[in-house]
Amino acid sequence: MYVIEVIRLSLYTLRANKLRAALTMFGISIGVGAVIALLAIGAGVQAYITQQFTSAGTNLVAVVPGQIQRGGGFGPQSPLSMSDYRAVAGSIPFLLDTAADFTGVGNFTYESLNSQVNVSGVTPSYQRVRNWRVRIGRFVDDSDYGGRSRVVVLGQTVANDLFPGQNPLDAVVKINNVPFRVIGVMEAKGASFLGDQDAVAFIPLTTAQERLFQASAQTRGGDRKVSTIYLQVTDDGARPIVVAAVKALLRERHRIAPDDPDDFSVVSQTDLINTFGAVTGVLTIFLGAIAAISLLVGGIGIMNIMLVSVTERTREIGLRKAVGATSRAILGQFLAEAMFLSLLGGVIGIGIGVGGAFAVSKVADIQPEVQAGAIVLAVGFSLAVGLFFGIYPARRASRLNPIDALRFE
Repeated sequence: MYVIEVIRLSLYTLRANKLRAALTMFGISIGVGAVIALLAIGAGVQAYITQQFTSAGTNLVAVVPGQIQRGGGFGPQSPLSMSDYRAVAGSIPFLLDTAADFTGVGNFTYESLNSQVNVSGVTPSYQRVRNWRVRIGRFVDDSDYGGRSRVVVLGQTVANDLFPGQNPLDAVVKINNVPFRVIGVMEAKGASFLGDQDAVAFIPLTTAQERLFQASAQTRGGDRKVSTIYLQVTDDGARPIVVAAVKALLRERHRIAPDDPDDFSVVSQTDLINTFGAVTGVLTIFLGAIAAISLLVGGIGIMNIMLVSVTERTREIGLRKAVGATSRAILGQFLAEAMFLSLLGGVIGIGIGVGGAFAVSKVADIQPEVQAGAIVLAVGFSLAVGLFFGIYPARRASRLNPIDALRFE
């Protein structure tokens, strides 16, 4: 009964000062809403990054020239070659499939239209390994690869630039003034944090090395260069074994001394996801902590209002003590009022936070993930703020001398 009576008195007091209570709750609501919204957006960004990497293929390991250094840039490097690709594809265990590419810049022209995008010479397996799908036509096949055919598969952006509203199949475009026949158009992958994924075109790797980019695609030893070697691993557990085997094989092939650094990098999809996830996770926590500052500001507002309330109700407190109310009862009432302000502000803040997170999704291509843990954390923190900042006014009220309180004007 005591608890019910305290709650009833608290609600009565808050109703008597509706505007003041509403303004105080609004400060808490903004803080709770900001924390929930930022944590939801941060979780959505992490899911978006994971989806972007997964869309490029599953269980991928990529080998690129040069040693990627901390802070960006590359250390010592030598080009990867076709013989490196064949050695890796033929001797590394736990591989489902392999692919290679050589990328250069192509100037596309068709009639009076033009477009400049990256052209990737690829093996026929590239489509499977990188999880690309053809929308119309077909992809590069073994006969194109073996015959060094001048055929091209266009990304959606290139197709839209050169053939607006038209079917480009069998049309002849020029890439760096070399004619190529269009055999397919890829499905749209859309833009990502890596740029426009559809601003690309694919030709047979042999054609790129020997017909389109023959000067830049040749090593000093007369072999043909590749830009990236892609390895599709059987499962995530085999990934460390594959990475170690590739490093050992390429160090031996490139004749790297034991104390010298690699002149190549082996990067796994999982490593990239974990790295970006760690960065976005830290940023999310940082932004959430900044948003939590507004909760502290709201808590100060609660303390201010409660102190004013103690001053306004001094005679009431004295009268209650004179008729038998204990200091504990007075303390409990004022603490309950502060906690109610925090709780109601937190509940309203949940709606603000969820609504704000999904409002952001209408502007950015990110689907926020509102997590129950974030809601519990934000509301729990708001209650803690209400309790912390309500203690001092409540103690001050409970310690009033009833005789002095009754004399207060």
